[in-house]
Amino acid sequence: METTHKNLRYLPFPVGKGNDTASIADTQKLLDKAIALAWHTVKTDRTEDSRPPAFTPAQWVWQLAGAYHLTHSYPPLIEKAAQGFERMGRKDLSQWATQKATEERGHDRLALLDIQSMGYKAEAVVEVLLPHTTKALVNYLTQRVQETDPIGCVGYSYTIERIATSIKEKHIQSLEYQLPVGIRATRCLRVHSGIGNDVEHVKEIVAMVTELAPQERIRVATACYETALLEFNLSKEDYILEEKLQYILRPLELCTHLQARDEIHSDYNHRTSEKSISTAF
Repeated sequence: METTHKNLRYLPFPVGKGNDTASIADTQKLLDKAIALAWHTVKTDRTEDSRPPAFTPAQWVWQLAGAYHLTHSYPPLIEKAAQGFERMGRKDLSQWATQKATEERGHDRLALLDIQSMGYKAEAVVEVLLPHTTKALVNYLTQRVQETDPIGCVGYSYTIERIATSIKEKHIQSLEYQLPVGIRATRCLRVHSGIGNDVEHVKEIVAMVTELAPQERIRVATACYETALLEFNLSKEDYILEEKLQYILRPLELCTHLQARDEIHSDYNHRTSEKSISTAF
C-alpha cells in the first residue's frame, strides 16, 4: 500500500517534542485529523453499493466473525512488532507493544462466546466467515509489523481503538433490542467501545506518540490514515446477502437452539414490526 498520500499534506503536523498538555492535544489533533481525512475521502467516493444491508441476527453474526478475526490476529502480530522494536533498541515502543499484546489477549474468546450465544458453533462459524474489510485490516497490520521499523502498528492500533470509542451505550442498547429476547451477544462490542478500556488505551497511545520524533509522528499519522481508509471504505464485497448468510449458518446451528429457532426468529420479526409501527407515529 502507498505510504504517502496527497491528502496528508493538510495535516497539522506538530514540530515540537514534549509531554506537556498542549503537545498532547496537538498530537491527538494530528491523529484524529488523519482519520477524519480518510472518512472524508471515502465518503466522497461512496456509492449505493456500499450501504449496509438491514440489521438481522444473522448479519450480527457476520459482524461478530469479523470482530473475532481482528481480535484473534492482533496479539501475535503486535508481539512480532515488539520484537522488531527490541531489535531497533526502542525499548519504549517494545514495552508498549508487549503490554498491548497482554491487554488484548483473550478478547477473541468474547466474540466466540457472542456467536455461541446467537445459537451457532462459534469455531465453525469463524472458519467460514471472513469479511473483506477484516481481511484487509489483518493483512495491513501484518505488513506493518514485518517492516524493519514496525511503527505503523501504532497508527493501526490508535485508529481501531479511536473509532471504537465512538460506540456509546445508547448504540449498544439499540443493537441489543434488535436481537432475540434473552440473547446476550455484545460482550466483545462492550469491551471495544466508548464504555470499555479503549478510551484509556487511546490516551496512552497519544501520550506515547507525543514523545516520538516528528518524523515518527508523521509515520504514525500516515498509518492512521491508511487504516481508516480500509475501515471506512466498505463496498458490496463487505456485505453478504441475507439468504446466502442463512444458507451458510443453518448447518452450523447448535443442536440446543434448533428447536427454539423459529420462536426466536418469530419474536425478532414481531419486535421489528412493532418498532416500525411506533416509528411511523
